[in-house]
Amino acid sequence: MRMLHTMLRVENLEASLHFYVELMGMRLLRQSDNKDYEYTLAFVGYGDEENSTVLELTYNWGENTYDKGNAYGHIAIGVDDIYSFCENLEQNGADVYRKPGPVKGGKTVIAFVRDPDGYAIELIEGR
Repeated sequence: MRMLHTMLRVENLEASLHFYVELMGMRLLRQSDNKDYEYTLAFVGYGDEENSTVLELTYNWGENTYDKGNAYGHIAIGVDDIYSFCENLEQNGADVYRKPGPVKGGKTVIAFVRDPDGYAIELIEGR
């Protein structure tokens, strides 16, 4: 067994694809519209779906404003050079709300960024 994907409901599919593909460096693996039920699915990731866990971005055509709740934590993504990666994110308008630096009580360098829908993403250097 393995984890296949995590699904996030998004309010603006184009903004989310720009963030995950252009800024975070993922690839758009596939996208499909369901006209009968009025939604679009876009799967993005760093590797193919056969070998990697990916994100499913779900855009509902009608009501698409969501209460994020208080149970969601974050997605974690490993990066090589967290300082330059975060600098690029900020230069492109992303909200890096926890700047790069060592985790409290440790040596691992982390940062946190929000995607266009406000979902938290932890960046971990060297993973």
